[in-house]
Amino acid sequence: MRHLLLGTTCICVLCVILTLGLWPFHAPKNDVTWLKNRNGLHFGRYSTVLSSSEFRTTSAHNPAPGSLEIWLQPRRIWDFGTFLTFYIPGSPLQLSLCQSQTSLLLQAAIQDGQYHTELNDLYVERVFGQTGPAFITVTSGTPGTAVYIDGVVAKRAPQVRLSTQAFAGRLALGDSAEQGDSWSGQVLGLSTYNRELTATQVLEHYGTWTQQGKPQIAGDEGNTALYLFDEHAGRIIHSKGWPDADLYIPEKYTVLGQLFLESPWREFRRSKDYGGAIVKNIVGFMPFGCCFYAYFSVVRQTKRAALATVILGFAVSLTIEVLQALLPTRDSGTTDLITNTLGTYIGVLSYKAVNPILTEWLPWWPFVEMRGVSGQGSRFVRPRGADGLRTGSSHPIRRARSQDHTGPAC
Repeated sequence: MRHLLLGTTCICVLCVILTLGLWPFHAPKNDVTWLKNRNGLHFGRYSTVLSSSEFRTTSAHNPAPGSLEIWLQPRRIWDFGTFLTFYIPGSPLQLSLCQSQTSLLLQAAIQDGQYHTELNDLYVERVFGQTGPAFITVTSGTPGTAVYIDGVVAKRAPQVRLSTQAFAGRLALGDSAEQGDSWSGQVLGLSTYNRELTATQVLEHYGTWTQQGKPQIAGDEGNTALYLFDEHAGRIIHSKGWPDADLYIPEKYTVLGQLFLESPWREFRRSKDYGGAIVKNIVGFMPFGCCFYAYFSVVRQTKRAALATVILGFAVSLTIEVLQALLPTRDSGTTDLITNTLGTYIGVLSYKAVNPILTEWLPWWPFVEMRGVSGQGSRFVRPRGADGLRTGSSHPIRRARSQDHTGPAC
């Protein structure tokens, strides 16, 4: 009965871990719908819109001028998510725009004075509110990068000079590339340019777009794509600029260029969410280490139970990460391999620390290690006799008390 209960517990722990790591086990339906009472799209829990072809830059020098305008409203102001990103396979230099609660987070490769590029973050606070949609303009050129909110400059960053590839590649709306980071809300308009817009042009576009439903764009402003989202049906969003820059709504939720076993240095983020995920992955595999080490020690009586448990924990984690690469709702990375294996080992150590107490006070508990393995080989915990002492005890005081009182204590 003890062995059956212990084996059943191990199976239950394994099923819970697999469910948490792989749910919902399939690619869900792409939750993108047309707005009924105005132009625009609604993005739900798992949703994305992709460009049918790549955007191309016309400049071959650094920094390359470029601009974009997007008119949108988040579902909730306390959410996080990426609502726009450009993607080129194998290149981390694309521009991404994210909601970080009420703030706007711009992520892109920033070039220094010596033409070195590195990914960096630029925050603009108090962008999203409950009063209505936000009209965001990002324009970059030789003077640096400027971010406008509702036609008014909100932040200037002269040191931020975007790479030539920042506005190039395939465009994704409502999600990031390589790893899912879905955003929920409404997108009402989008426009891209291969020129740096002036403050006057930004204000004029904001006024005409919000009042007339579309911006009045002059022919010399370098407009490359304009999406009014006025189709109201179907899966194609036509561009008013380049004819080959149409967007489409996939039937199933998908992630552009989903990564397979992403390296730890690429996964690393200086954020509370990243640290919280590390802790969850370690704690989540501690029960696995406890239960399977007990099973290998009590039931299987494995010679190297600790090593077998850690190897099994690594194998289970590797299986999850490989399968996650096939699921757009999950992220496949090697950081989880490390943290899950570490959690398994900590679970083994926790069991070893608690087992002597359970053996002394709860010998009937199914997880008590009646026969285990140590560095010197097997050991057997002797059962207690009628007097409450362990039979065959070699302790001198207990041995003396167990002798006949008429004889000498040996």
